[in-house]
Amino acid sequence: MKRTSYAFFAIAVLFLMSFSAFAQESETKVVDEVVAQVNEGVITLSRIKREMKNAVDTYVQEGKTREEGQKLVEEKKGELIANLINEELLVQKAKEVGLESEIEANINQRFLEIMKQQNLKTLDALYKNMEDNGLDPQEIRSVWRGQATREAVLQREVSSKLYWGLSAKEMKDYYEQNKAQFTKPETVALSEIFLGFAGREETAVREKAKQIIAQLKSGADFEKLVMENSDRQNAAETKGKVGKFNTKDLDPRFAAAVKDLKVGGISEPVEIDQVGIEILRVDEKTQATSETFFDENAVRMALTMKRGPEQQKKYLADLRRDSYIKINDTYRPIVSPLLFAEERKTEKATK
Repeated sequence: MKRTSYAFFAIAVLFLMSFSAFAQESETKVVDEVVAQVNEGVITLSRIKREMKNAVDTYVQEGKTREEGQKLVEEKKGELIANLINEELLVQKAKEVGLESEIEANINQRFLEIMKQQNLKTLDALYKNMEDNGLDPQEIRSVWRGQATREAVLQREVSSKLYWGLSAKEMKDYYEQNKAQFTKPETVALSEIFLGFAGREETAVREKAKQIIAQLKSGADFEKLVMENSDRQNAAETKGKVGKFNTKDLDPRFAAAVKDLKVGGISEPVEIDQVGIEILRVDEKTQATSETFFDENAVRMALTMKRGPEQQKKYLADLRRDSYIKINDTYRPIVSPLLFAEERKTEKATK
């Protein structure tokens, strides 16, 4: 969205700023102040004060005095405002590309996992427990939303495009120059019997999983039990086989379940919150070696991680360049040098 498309809105914001100044001169109480306009959104002084208070509280929890914390936070005030502007741009981008529902689902899942861990039956009970311990659930939700938004947008707009945009030559060159990074890892091939919770009593599903494991350990045919019990739609075709994985890339719950199993071994039930139960069989295991080999996925991932931070900076700089950003004159000297440093760097590089 270009700067010119926000001219009318800019006039409204300038009027608001002027009104605030007039109100101060008239000794009338000002409810809030616009520190920065970001396209159609605004960063307010009350929000900045709230973020600064949270940062001071964090320093105090780490052992600093409140005065020390306040001094450190005040020194980083410009950086904090610049970060909030970037966050607002990412929130707007998330809305534009339709990531909001995915982000909210991510946050809800995190609350549900905590609820399960604390053996609480409802979210209301979890919220009350948080409040009793001096935590604000809505503030936590807001912080997590910011984190999840940043991750989701940068994953979609930067990491994913970087990962799939690498050429064969780039990958081969990187591998040749960094062979020591690409030794053969430990791998494990797995099969599964999946029992879903949907439409069933969870206690009954857990009991059924125990019975199946007892049958398997007594010598029952795994594929036969897959056909009779697995809730995977393609179980008849796959016969339970799910593939070979690098052990380090497995979900930690699965990695722990199969860590000490030999080939043919059956895991204890692995419960996936609100989804179901996995029973795993180890079909094959290979030990890690020092032998190097070209693994396209590993090379793509290594290059993405190496180039990612710089590409993220460039992406945010492009977002800022293509947006209408107006910073209140009071704060511009401490924010602009930080916020637009990347743009100046790019301009110098192209001269």
